[in-house]
Amino acid sequence: MLEKFKYMLKPNGKVLLDVYSLNYFNQKDETSAYEFNHMNGFWSPEDYYCFINTFKYYDLNVTLDKYTIIEKDRTRVVYNWLQCFTLESLKKEFEENNLAFEKAYSDVAGGEFDPGSLEFAVIAGRNKNKI
Repeated sequence: MLEKFKYMLKPNGKVLLDVYSLNYFNQKDETSAYEFNHMNGFWSPEDYYCFINTFKYYDLNVTLDKYTIIEKDRTRVVYNWLQCFTLESLKKEFEENNLAFEKAYSDVAGGEFDPGSLEFAVIAGRNKNKI
């Protein structure tokens, strides 16, 4: 995705990304649960059961929330993969893709960066020296 941003951005263009932090990964537990009409019917207007399984991939700092939604006439599975970053690891990915890190915030509204937050936002642009 970062490779595509590099070529889509105009010379002074910027990209704003919000990501999950390693703090989010560390506080997330592997769990299994089920609920009738989970998230107040988010998954369907019909009644359903939702089985939620959360997995952690420690070597990649990735979490997976697997939702199995069982309705009267169908069953479906939704996978929600979340990559978690430190500010340093995200800066490294930018550098590897010839993008220049510019600024970090605690959120996309521009709050001051908090290294303890569960999410953060960053702005990057084209690396003028390498493109």
